[in-house]
Amino acid sequence: MPYYIGVDGGGTKTAYALFNEKEELLALREGPGTNHENFVGPPETMTPFDEAAARLWAGIQGLLDDTGRSLDEIAFTLMGLAGVDHPFQYEAIMKRLRGFGMERLEIFNDGFIVVKAGSRSGAAIGLNLGTGVCCNAIDRRGRRVQLAGFGLFSGDVGHGPWIAASVFRLVYDQLVLRLEPTALTGLLFDAYNINSAEGLLGLLETLGDSAIKTFVGLFFEALNHGDAPVLQLAEQMALRGAQLIAAHLRTLDFPEEGAEVVLSGSIHTKLLSGVYVDLLKQKSEELSGRSLAFHILDVPPVMGCIKWILQEFR
Repeated sequence: MPYYIGVDGGGTKTAYALFNEKEELLALREGPGTNHENFVGPPETMTPFDEAAARLWAGIQGLLDDTGRSLDEIAFTLMGLAGVDHPFQYEAIMKRLRGFGMERLEIFNDGFIVVKAGSRSGAAIGLNLGTGVCCNAIDRRGRRVQLAGFGLFSGDVGHGPWIAASVFRLVYDQLVLRLEPTALTGLLFDAYNINSAEGLLGLLETLGDSAIKTFVGLFFEALNHGDAPVLQLAEQMALRGAQLIAAHLRTLDFPEEGAEVVLSGSIHTKLLSGVYVDLLKQKSEELSGRSLAFHILDVPPVMGCIKWILQEFR
């Protein structure tokens, strides 16, 4: 029986999965992030591409060791990797992985495996809000287009760091600039046991990556309670997402009614707000003039790898 490997490589973690030809998940292993854009080191040691490829290869070897398999038993490996946005990045990673002996291999941006994982029809638009933003689409002809992903340069909003910074700014505006009150102030005070502007500013010295999750949770709590300043930010998030979705609908081949939109990433799947999703759907349909079918991704994105393998690479 042939075996297949799927890899979902993100900025903070990477999932390695072993499948059989029945699409059954036989083993799953997690490792550290493999986005080469996050690696900065002295040129005399390893380049970012070297580091990314080394981490990927270590994860593959770990999965094989866990399952008692060898690379020769793997019929095909498909990877969805954050940071692989352009041909030169694809070639750089591919060259290094081939150097480890991986020949039966294909790599795509990780936003595309979300589409494969969550789409019912195989053609869909995927809007991913997590550590960053991407909006990838695969249409009925198999054409692939990736939008966003360049931070401020592509107007990305709604990802975790953006929400966290926005929460801090709204509270700062109330306490320091005496601008519009927000329910976030009381929520933040309770979460961090502070009670003043000085306490808020003191947080800047101690906040780590875990604070992003906390701030995002406070954001959606305030949104679900109708906080006006937070609602304005949610409107901004929804409008930008709708603009990305509408752009795909204008340029690619999707049905006139019922085109699929897959929502993925931690902002959509872990800290979900019906208020935000309703805004996104409303604005997307207004901008596109179409009725759309929205799905929240309910399976691991790495499942998109095996679907894609069996469709095109078996």
